[in-house]
Order: sequence, then C-alpha cells, then structure tokens
Amino acid sequence: MVKRAERTKFIFVTGGVVSSLGKGLASASVGALLESRNLRVTIVKMDPYINVDPGTMSPFQHGEVFVTDDGNETDLDLGHYERFLSTRMNQKNNFTTGQVYDTVINNERRGDYLGGTVQVIPHITDEIKRRIREAAQGVDILIGEVGGTVGDIESLPFLEAIRQFRWDLGRENVLYIHLTLVPFIAAAGEVKTKPSQHSVKELTGLGIQPDILLCRSDRDLGDSIKAKIAHFCNVEENAVITARDVDCIYEVPMLLHEQALDERVVEKLGIWTGAPDLGKWERIIHVVRNPHDTVRIAVVGKYVNLTDSYKSLNEALSHGGIANECKVELDFVDSERIEQEGLPAVVTEAHGVLVPMGFGPRGTEGKILAVRQAREDKIPFFGICFGMQLAVIEFARHVCGLEGANSTEIDERTPHPVIDYMPGQRDISKKGGTMRLGAYPCTLQDQSLAARTYGKRKISERHRHRYEVNNAFRETLTQHGLILSGLSPDGSLVELVELQDHPWFIACQFHPEFKSRPFECHPLFRGFIKAALQRKNSDEMPLLRAARR
Repeated sequence: MVKRAERTKFIFVTGGVVSSLGKGLASASVGALLESRNLRVTIVKMDPYINVDPGTMSPFQHGEVFVTDDGNETDLDLGHYERFLSTRMNQKNNFTTGQVYDTVINNERRGDYLGGTVQVIPHITDEIKRRIREAAQGVDILIGEVGGTVGDIESLPFLEAIRQFRWDLGRENVLYIHLTLVPFIAAAGEVKTKPSQHSVKELTGLGIQPDILLCRSDRDLGDSIKAKIAHFCNVEENAVITARDVDCIYEVPMLLHEQALDERVVEKLGIWTGAPDLGKWERIIHVVRNPHDTVRIAVVGKYVNLTDSYKSLNEALSHGGIANECKVELDFVDSERIEQEGLPAVVTEAHGVLVPMGFGPRGTEGKILAVRQAREDKIPFFGICFGMQLAVIEFARHVCGLEGANSTEIDERTPHPVIDYMPGQRDISKKGGTMRLGAYPCTLQDQSLAARTYGKRKISERHRHRYEVNNAFRETLTQHGLILSGLSPDGSLVELVELQDHPWFIACQFHPEFKSRPFECHPLFRGFIKAALQRKNSDEMPLLRAARR
C-alpha cells in the first residue's frame, strides 16, 4: 500500500572528484529500490555535451549508444535504467546541451521571447526545467542524473536548473544525492576524505547542499570515517552511504538497501510506503554467486579495448548466464589482430562465438574469419547487426562461391554487393539521427530455430543501421542453404538468418541486447548460452570417459 504523493517528487544525482564513478548505476539502483516499494519511477539523464545526441560520437569517446523503442539514440546509462527498472525509456529520458540550446535558439528566431535578451538564466535553465517536468508526467518519483563532474564548465546550467527546482517546489519535494570518491592511499594505509570534502564544497558553492552522500570506495567505510565526512560535509551521519565496489552490478541495490538508503530517501521526501519487496534481486544475486557451470564466449570486434562500447551486450550475455544458472566468461578478441596473426585459441576453442555491431571497414576480414571458423567447426554463433551482415558475406563467399562478395559500406566496387544501402538511405547526407532507428516488427519463419527460441512468430526489436541484405542475392543465398528466418512484415527486409545443419547459428539485423533484463533474459541470449553449455558438455564427455578408463 502506497500513499500517492499529490505531486511528483524529484531526486537529483550529481558526481564529484572524478568521472566514471557510476552515477548511472547509482541512479538506477536508487530507482530500483523505490520501485520495490511500489512507487512509479522514471529517470532522466542530462548530458552537458553540445552534440544533439551521442549517435555520431565514437564508441571510444562515449561508449555504447543505447536505442529506445521510439528510435532515440541515447547515453548508455539509459540501458542501466531499463535493466534495473520496469519503466521503458524514450526520447524524454535523455537530453543534451545541444538539444537545449537548439530549442532556445529556434524559440528566439520565432520571436517567442518578445524581443528580450536571451540568456543562460533564465532561458536555458527554464528549458532544462521544462524538459525535466515533461519527463515527470504520471510518475511518483523522477530521478535526474546530471552528467559530468561538479566543477565542469559544461554542467553549470544544469546544476543551476536543479538548484532552482528546490526553490520552485520546496524542500519536501526535492532531494540531492551526491556521488563522490573516498580513495584508499596505499602508502598511508588509510582512506582519505579530503576529495569528498572539496567536492561537496564546490557543490555548495553553487547553491546545492547534498542531502545524501554516496561514497565510492574499494572497501567498507567505518563509522568514524562516515562521521568525519558527515561533519565536514554538513550531512547527517546516517545519510553517508558506502558505495563499495562489487563483483556484479546487480548487487548494488541490495548493498545500498542494507545501509537503509531507500529509507532515508522516502523519509526525507515525506513519502509513506510499505516494506520493499527485494525478492527478485536476492534471487539474481544467489544465481550469480552460485553458478552450476561456466562457459567461455569469444566476442570478436574492433572496440574491445573499451568494453563500455558493448555495455548492453556484455550485460545481456550475463543475463544468458543467469537464465542458465552458469557463469559466462568473455574473451574480447581484436579483429584487426586476427587479420595480422590469425585466429587465436580463445576463438577456436570457445564454447560460443559472437560478432557484435560495428561500423566501417577496419577489422572486418578478421571478423569474417571468426564467422567461418564458427560455421565450419559447428561452434554456436551469434551475429548482431554488422555481425549478421558479415555472416551473410562469409556465406556468400565460401558457400555460394561469390568471390569478392562484400558490403558497399566496406567496398563500393565489390562485384557481389550482398549487403547494400536500405531503400531511401543512399542519398542521405546528414549522419545524425538518419539511420533506421527504434523498434520494428518482424515475422519469424514457422518451425525455424528463431521461432522455437522465441516461442512465437511475431516479435518487435530495436534497430540501428543503414545497410541491409541485398534482395537481389536472396535466391542465391537460400539455394545454398541460408535460411532467411526473420523478415519484415511486408517481406522486403531480411531481419534474421540461420543455418539448418548447425547446432546454433543465428544472426540478426536488430539489437536484442537492448531489450534484455536480468530478470527476463532475451530469448536469443538465453538460447545462445544454452547452446554454448551444450557444446562445452559434449566436448568434455569424451575426456571424462577417457579419464575413467
């Protein structure tokens, strides 16, 4: 039983000292705890960069681009929000400095400001507040994560806007949580609180006094350290929470709950709720800590030096492990090194091979070698987006005999363009927001491996691509045994392919990782890890028999 608030309550999460402390995970975990108390929660990510969205940014700079059902290209933190909450994100849940200024400038050109001087305060800050309020429709709690680090020039308008929120709505309706760093200095043999003190000092200098501190550390903080932080940062001792490093991100909500973080939040916001139901989180943690088996998956890509580039993919594979009660160990293999040195043992001896999304020609031949190895050696294979296109190219070259088959993205002069621009994409000059984006329906072939894996024939999946299987080569591909097991409802676009004479070979044009959840693993990831387990066990059985002899 929940006493509904008369108006939405707001929680704003900021970060200090250094970047990459985990504000997204902290926000998602707070949201998960409040949702476990039967509150309706949504989260907004405010990004200070001037790009309109992250769609044109390099994965090496920004990590993964997360795509929502409505086709918005967003920050990877929205993936955390969706994996931890039942709420589905949309274009209102992420906005940037670029979007805010674009709106204000267009308003000015239209004459909306009645000839006044357009300024950061109030016009930019008012637009930020308008977007926050718009995203808060129909929920009890809105959590607003401010990107960047306190002290950055770029984030100042956002900090001023959230400062004004408490002035506008009252202390009882707005809460500030600050995530900071408490490092352990090995030479001194102790943790140091000074970085946190200075971070809070910087924040209070901007007019924001945090109500709760989340202290990121590699160890538990003792009561005396918490008391010191509370004293010098002007917060209550029970509002200093240790955000200790954990082995699995799904442990974070329970870690924070054990320190009564959710109790502090509802208390300070004046919300009455019943006890939280955290049973599903306890079950997930139990499976993660007590796996029955282990499988090794080779992920062959070109962004392997920054695993945030594959954040949702990595999490979806872990969900496959949870669904099969096993541990999934990932070997990231640089496809460019394969081109130079050949296939390493971690690919040839893997229990499963996955070729993920990507753009451009670099490293493609290494990925194609990995696809061929998986196809010929019957290793469970999963290709996603660009990975599907490369699987089709490999099949065209080595099964259909189409020498030099390729994608026009890689080689515009290929004699066999089995992958080409989608209709309407060829003449597009603007790169941002112009791909096929968002959720689209797909019809699966009856009795196909895909249909059996999903347990149904009608599905909807999220996309982010410009290129597709060239329909001029469909007949050749199918005649040689490639099954086009998933098509758009009108049959014009190939969405999913598979092989009949293979234990598990599926490649899809869409991004199933965006819809996978720890409590509800995506069917394709569940099936892929199950197939990898079966391969491992079939490989080990002869060795066990030999050992018994």
